[in-house]
Amino acid sequence: MNDKIGIAVVGAGYWGPNLVRNAQATPALRMEYLCDLNEARARQVIGDYSTVRVSTSLDDVLADPAVQAVAIATPASTHVDIALAALAAGKHVLVEKPLASTFADGAKVVQAAEDAGLVLMLDHTYCYTPAVQHLRELVRGGDLGELQYLDSVRINLGLVQSDVDVIWDLAPHDLSIFDAVLPDDVSPVAVAARGSDPLGCGQVCVAHLTIELSNGAIGHVHVNWLSPTKVRTTIVGGSRRTAVWDDLNPTQRLAVYDRSVETHDPSTLGIDVRNQTRVSYRIGDMVAPALPEKEALRSMMTEFAAAITEGRPALTDGRSGLRVLAMLEAAGESLRSNGVSVPVQVQA
Repeated sequence: MNDKIGIAVVGAGYWGPNLVRNAQATPALRMEYLCDLNEARARQVIGDYSTVRVSTSLDDVLADPAVQAVAIATPASTHVDIALAALAAGKHVLVEKPLASTFADGAKVVQAAEDAGLVLMLDHTYCYTPAVQHLRELVRGGDLGELQYLDSVRINLGLVQSDVDVIWDLAPHDLSIFDAVLPDDVSPVAVAARGSDPLGCGQVCVAHLTIELSNGAIGHVHVNWLSPTKVRTTIVGGSRRTAVWDDLNPTQRLAVYDRSVETHDPSTLGIDVRNQTRVSYRIGDMVAPALPEKEALRSMMTEFAAAITEGRPALTDGRSGLRVLAMLEAAGESLRSNGVSVPVQVQA
């Protein structure tokens, strides 16, 4: 018990109970508190027979030396203040997306964590699914060849938010996946975004983002609150193979196609075909890798504990959260500027 990391979850609303459940099931963690202003709601989450304490005071939770880490599952507008308070109290921090409402505020949190030598991690849950983990290995290991494009669709009949548009609500998932799978030498350069508000509700409900990458490739993200069908797909195209992730297909979440389009130097072609084609199509097999069925949140909690124990950055560390914020801010500026391409802010 003494070797376990004491953790408090702040927020007992929509996402907090999921964090509580997975923290309790992670051997390296010990749930100490569930903190929420609504004590009755927090007690309902914990149950009558739990040893986890309930508190309505964040200050009391942060003052308890039994708590070494804090997981934040509160409204996005409160993330910065709670994270800074937790870091100032010497606690490692896990925060659900987004890290902050602005790049500047996110940078303050990242800097505070680095100055204190504490782990700051983003709950970019999809990055911990077995499919995305395998996709990361394929891209970064070179199995797909040179990266040519990324295309992601995240649409459903969703709840129209009053405080954020569809880009800030849904696109962080796709942008964090892009950030996780991209090779170290490829980074977003600029973002162009177009969106519409067909309901007249004051928030963009349908949007398309185009992300220009440093190697000349592009990424595309389509997010939509108004679709009667739910789609969760990501396609990563390479010069050798293409990988397709369908999160809603439990029998074949990931498929790798050994198919590609190859270009030819016109000078090497015969006179008869030179003017007919400069490309050829290679059609090979499709392989569906066997992937374990594991809850992504459990893997995420395990990574949080490991990062603390080993004194290293987590896969989705504060810097990754800042990179996602930079793309979101560029998308927002582009949206306000009628879709012009906006440079992505580079981290210091």
